[in-house]
Amino acid sequence: MLDIKFVRENPEAVKENIRKKFQDEKLPLVDECVALDAELRNVQTQADDLRAKRNKISKEIGALMAKGEKDKAEAAKEEVRKDGELLDELSKKQTELSEELTRKMMVIPQMIDPSVPIGRDDSENVEVQRFGEPKVPDFEVPYHTDIMESFGGIDMEAAGRVAGNGFYYLIGDIARLHEAVIAYARDFMIDRGFTYCIPPFMIRSKVVTGVMSFAEMDAMMYKIEGEDLYLIGTSEHSMIGKFIDQTVDEAELPITMTSYSPCFRKEKGAHGIEERGVYRIHQFEKQEMIVVCEPEDSMKWYDVLWKNTVDFFRTLDIPVRQLECCSGDLADLKVKSCDVEAWSPRQKKYFEVGSCSNLGDAQARRLKIRIKSKDKGNHLAHTLNNTCVAPPRMLIAFLENNLNADGSVTIPEVLRPYMGGKERLVPKYNSITQKK
Repeated sequence: MLDIKFVRENPEAVKENIRKKFQDEKLPLVDECVALDAELRNVQTQADDLRAKRNKISKEIGALMAKGEKDKAEAAKEEVRKDGELLDELSKKQTELSEELTRKMMVIPQMIDPSVPIGRDDSENVEVQRFGEPKVPDFEVPYHTDIMESFGGIDMEAAGRVAGNGFYYLIGDIARLHEAVIAYARDFMIDRGFTYCIPPFMIRSKVVTGVMSFAEMDAMMYKIEGEDLYLIGTSEHSMIGKFIDQTVDEAELPITMTSYSPCFRKEKGAHGIEERGVYRIHQFEKQEMIVVCEPEDSMKWYDVLWKNTVDFFRTLDIPVRQLECCSGDLADLKVKSCDVEAWSPRQKKYFEVGSCSNLGDAQARRLKIRIKSKDKGNHLAHTLNNTCVAPPRMLIAFLENNLNADGSVTIPEVLRPYMGGKERLVPKYNSITQKK
């Protein structure tokens, strides 16, 4: 959410930012918010003047009573009573105007960074750089669930009976591989100086609206019926929410944390074959990273975060690329964002495995996360988040890139301690369709 003072003083800049995000339907909101702000400030002035008048008259009543001027004192009391009624009306109007202004302000997108490429949607995102050489083996790479089934490692049919589409059972070596990746990611981030945390997996509505836009909330979040609780779509939500209504001393910054959690998402809409299996699902696990820092340091931390993901995947012999998100693909609270995409030898293209975002002061403004500074006074923090790894989707890239012609899967050296020393996984079946 933007500062209303900024919107008031820079309405054309805010409108141009909306145009860059191809959200022209939101343009009227700028003038509406400026008008509401003016009306709200006018009501505030009236209320302040009325309070001052009431306080003055209240003091005079005692003096009138002391002089024995009872009739004048009673008239003054009546005036105070009427002013009190008017003040109640003004206070109610203030609340209504403030709530309406906040609702509209929360729909206006954050100002994007000047470096963000302009484009309508994710088809216009821009490749920045590649890491590792993408390769296509000289044998056919099966679909990822077929690879998993060759190890007896997945049962989506049973999950469908139990929970419906978009769920899975991971079994045996594949389940162990899943947990090994999470454990390795935890230690990888701890070794990079991040504090490990396991957060709440449910959050209240005031945290939800503090960390994401209404559109994201509707598309992603599962609500717990009868309670003010939502299942998290990513641990970033509860991790940033940890600092709601807090003032952090500048000496404590930057705060760098890495968190494990399950994640739950509606994932609305129909998806093609490449997004079936465990690509787009309602439940998964994730190792996340978040930063709370000074505003002037947030772009530096943005680069640190996405590079952490690149380095992580490269230690697992997975080629990746960084893709800069264009203006139309940025969620409304984001200042700048990029995706890390992994190479799929089967699809012969890259697909998203992580997303890094700088949200500027958007979340901090909504959640009231401030920094206490001797020199700069209290001011809003900047917040960032990034995915380190999110299996089981990540397992698609892992299995395809480490698959051998005989159907076995090589375990990279860094992951072997988490796999009981195993150097490779051997399939249970001679092929994806025939048991031994």
